[in-house]
Amino acid sequence: MQAVTLGPAGTYSHRAASAVAEDVEFLESVTGIVEAVADGDYPRGVVPIENSIEGSVTGTLDALADNDVAVVRELVTPIRHALMAQSAEFDTVASHAQALAQCRSYLETEYPDAKREAVTSTARGVEHARADSSVAAIAHPDNAEELEVLAEDIQERTSNATRFFVVAPADERSRAGGKSSLVVYPGANYPGLLLSLLEPFAERAINLTRVESRPSGERLGDYVFHLDFEAGLYEERAEEALAEVESLAENGWVRRLGSYDTQHVLDG
Repeated sequence: MQAVTLGPAGTYSHRAASAVAEDVEFLESVTGIVEAVADGDYPRGVVPIENSIEGSVTGTLDALADNDVAVVRELVTPIRHALMAQSAEFDTVASHAQALAQCRSYLETEYPDAKREAVTSTARGVEHARADSSVAAIAHPDNAEELEVLAEDIQERTSNATRFFVVAPADERSRAGGKSSLVVYPGANYPGLLLSLLEPFAERAINLTRVESRPSGERLGDYVFHLDFEAGLYEERAEEALAEVESLAENGWVRRLGSYDTQHVLDG
């Protein structure tokens, strides 16, 4: 199996994707990854969807709303951040924006004067640090190689973890699994709309594990909703809830991303 994920080699996405495929290739954006799977260029894509500290990855949410793909697995991996550089003398810290945010307290305390530079991935920050002695990187300690690890486990919480979605072509969508995901565009806006979308799940004791809204891009105040819930689409209660949601969204659309199970990818 071949998969595509965020590059270069050594990213947390790469670590997650290695649990799915032996042949892993890289792109620079989650949008590009989801589009490549939708276009049939790759059989699998692995994209981050949510971090336990910084929340949802909005680029992934938007890509899932804009492309017809399936979610076939959820991967959960612990995040361990280390600070690494050629030496302790540096003036810039480079990493992915979420990694910088997850280590905000440490950086503000230990390196308050260091400039923060957001790059496309943690591994890209490591490349920057290898090429420039004035730059330090934040990444998994295994990525240090010739760099000096100045500090480990600098993330704000030891429970830091990221969820990844494994996306596949739309025709591989499954109804079997312990969790399911939807994207809903109601095509309407009125008092109580969100409550109306959520009530069908509550009435059937279906636990919603994530509810997100993103601008539709059509007009101000118009939203797309992302829902994750703990039930498979094969279950009668899930089908009943979805029938109600689809009726409410008759002027818009509902995309069933599919049902899937969760796999924990252990560190190291």
